[in-house]
Amino acid sequence: PADALWEPVKDFWQENGFLLAMEQSNLGIMETDWAENRAKIPQDLIRASLGKLLDSLYSTGERDKFRTRLERTASGETEIFISHRGMIEVYSSSEQKGSTVWQPRPIDSELEAEFLRRLMVKLGANPEQAKALVAASVSKSIASVVTENGQPAVRIEEGFDRAWRRVGMALDRTGFTVEDRDRKAGLFYLRYADPNQAGKEEPNFFQKLFSKDEGPAKVRYRVLVKSEGERSVVSVLDDKGQKQTNEVAKRILNLLMDDLR
Repeated sequence: PADALWEPVKDFWQENGFLLAMEQSNLGIMETDWAENRAKIPQDLIRASLGKLLDSLYSTGERDKFRTRLERTASGETEIFISHRGMIEVYSSSEQKGSTVWQPRPIDSELEAEFLRRLMVKLGANPEQAKALVAASVSKSIASVVTENGQPAVRIEEGFDRAWRRVGMALDRTGFTVEDRDRKAGLFYLRYADPNQAGKEEPNFFQKLFSKDEGPAKVRYRVLVKSEGERSVVSVLDDKGQKQTNEVAKRILNLLMDDLR
């Protein structure tokens, strides 16, 4: 049961050196704070000799955070998902090297797989078995943008169960705020801040990284995963359950599509 797994999963992230920035046990979601991957700092001879004394003088210019989602199944078991988000510090101009900005970097699926493998071992799996199971879980299905009855949608060439998992991971990776989900109905309930909302300015990446200001007002939407035999269709609904064809719906689907490819 998810209730029995919550504390062990929380301990896992703390044991791996992460602070938890968000814990919502009612939704089964916990998220780490942004952290530097110290393993990417070069281990030259001088630093190896001085040890940790000079660690604070070096920075990789990369930050990672992870979201863990625990989801109950109809059989009473729990599925655990780990998703990664990354930022990288770059020069704001190729001509001027005096200032830098933070911007998103690609999702690192290898990091997701590695932490999932470590978590499985902590929860009792054999290390070799965990490695094999994680490798077997990689999906290679095809997703495409389609129009159904004049409305934009994403079609996934897989049945409902795998499509549901993939859409949930895509929502986690792209940073959507999922307030609730109903697997039986195929619905994710989310809040979305439209960066193009009139009169609102989208925070820059540095502000997003270190500020708690939520920026533009967030509007509630629903993402529907609907089974169509051996394939599934994903569409965006408003908070009353009506399918949406506006630019926000297209933007949400495009963000999902970028991850589902």
